[in-house]
Amino acid sequence: MFTTLKSFFDFCNKEDRNKLYLAIGLGTVKAIFAALRISAIGAVVMGILDGNMTNKNIWITVAILAVSVFGQLCINLKTTMLQTEAGYHSCSNKRIEIAEHLRYLPMGYFNDNSLGHITSVTTNTMENLADVATRVVMLTTQGILTTFVITIFVFIFDWRIGLILTAGVAVYSVINGAMQKATSKGAPIQQKANRDLVSAVIEFIQGIAEVKNYNLTKSRAKKLEETIKAKQYGDTHLEFDVIPYITLQEIVTKLTGVLMCTASVYFYINGSMSLLYCIMMTISSFMIYESLDVMAGFSSLIRSVSICVSQANEILSIPEMDIDGEEIKPANHDIELKNITFAYENRTIINGIDLKIPEKTTTAIVGPSGGGKTTLTSLMARFWDVKSGEVLLGGRNVKDYSFDSLMRNFSFVFQKVYLFEDTIANNIRFGEPDAPMEKVINAAKKARCHDFIMSLPNGYDTVIGEGGASLSGGEKQRISIARAIMKDSPVIILDEATANVDPENEAELTKAIEELTREKTIIMIAHRLKTVEHADKIIVIDGGKIVQQGKHNELMQQNGIYRTFVMDRQKAASWKL
Repeated sequence: MFTTLKSFFDFCNKEDRNKLYLAIGLGTVKAIFAALRISAIGAVVMGILDGNMTNKNIWITVAILAVSVFGQLCINLKTTMLQTEAGYHSCSNKRIEIAEHLRYLPMGYFNDNSLGHITSVTTNTMENLADVATRVVMLTTQGILTTFVITIFVFIFDWRIGLILTAGVAVYSVINGAMQKATSKGAPIQQKANRDLVSAVIEFIQGIAEVKNYNLTKSRAKKLEETIKAKQYGDTHLEFDVIPYITLQEIVTKLTGVLMCTASVYFYINGSMSLLYCIMMTISSFMIYESLDVMAGFSSLIRSVSICVSQANEILSIPEMDIDGEEIKPANHDIELKNITFAYENRTIINGIDLKIPEKTTTAIVGPSGGGKTTLTSLMARFWDVKSGEVLLGGRNVKDYSFDSLMRNFSFVFQKVYLFEDTIANNIRFGEPDAPMEKVINAAKKARCHDFIMSLPNGYDTVIGEGGASLSGGEKQRISIARAIMKDSPVIILDEATANVDPENEAELTKAIEELTREKTIIMIAHRLKTVEHADKIIVIDGGKIVQQGKHNELMQQNGIYRTFVMDRQKAASWKL
């Protein structure tokens, strides 16, 4: 338990950790105020036994009780505010820290499996820590402190009752330790079920079109239902695991109180304890099991707190790319690859490529699917680090650049465009949040999307659905191009930007790309002949190697992949029904 509490405190930042420490310190004072009630009752009993219950004694008793109650009330208010602030601030800061950390992870980390895990940690896990963990930690520590203070108080008045109380607390601790051990099996299952549920929901929603298209609604819904039932199983069985231990803890605390009362009465009868002490020990017995009962109910969740902290730390412990480079503004935007290799999960994807791309030229990359085209462009922009060799921009290794200064040189237009659930204007000015509206409109006009934006109900203030679900593929592509125009980077990477666009949008999209790429260094991945045939250089990649390179006419004179590629496209274009 104490290891978990320490890990939670270490998880919080310094400012919030100090708030929690202050709350714990005030909790000790609160326990002392609670113990004052015993003194107040003792004063009343003493006055009655002495037959000298004066107004002075009554007012002293009332004053002690007032100090006790008012002190507890004030401290409880302060500690609640401290633990609430610390909990929510820590978790919000961790969300931001995780988001910043994710910025500098290799792109290979992000896949369908990690998406569910990241989403679960940044939403459910952080929410649990903010809402539950702080309360669990504070009530558990408060219970420990109150028990400690009352135990000292009891020992001061009668060591025999103190030993009975200590023995009861020891048995309670043993049971609590067993409960923590029992939850060490159930809590990970519960957290895994929670993570799997988030992944299943994301997969179901994102793939709903394919599910309906292939009439798999029932089977996919069944899979989702099974995941929900697994979550239910994890939650309920974790509860079933801890119920016996919580019950035993409550029995032990109440039996300890009964034994303290019984022993006090016995010692009073045989004359070894005064009636005053007997009554005070009896009152103490009720107070001790009250604090332990509160701790019993919440300490069962300690293991879940530990797992939540571990999951967040697991993401934060993933090694970042080395991003602490210099703020560099390159003298030119030539790109050079020197004998680069790259492997992912022990599978070599890029194998010894040398390539020079002069600035303000157009380079087309073609080749069979899975040959390494997208990976190659990702290495240029340092989405991944090469295993060996060098990637140079303006004569400097991309590793010499700070990540932000490197990214200022690149703009991307991908085949799969992601737009955020925000206004169209904010999606266009995504890379420049403070850009004036005039600049946004100018970029939209160049990207050939101004007219269709103005036809929408709220124009540029129209809020589009998450991922741009309310727009067509061509419309999303043009908005993404407007976004890239706003960024105005000297190097443009186009990854199958026109692959899935209908003929109706293709002409407008082509004009938008022409505006984007004017006087830029262009690197394009494409399968359409008319997209690549006018490139300054065509690179053919297969199996992670450059197997051909040159201009269109040169490559058409060679027997190779490119000529086959062109001829296949021409046959497909000439086919008619």
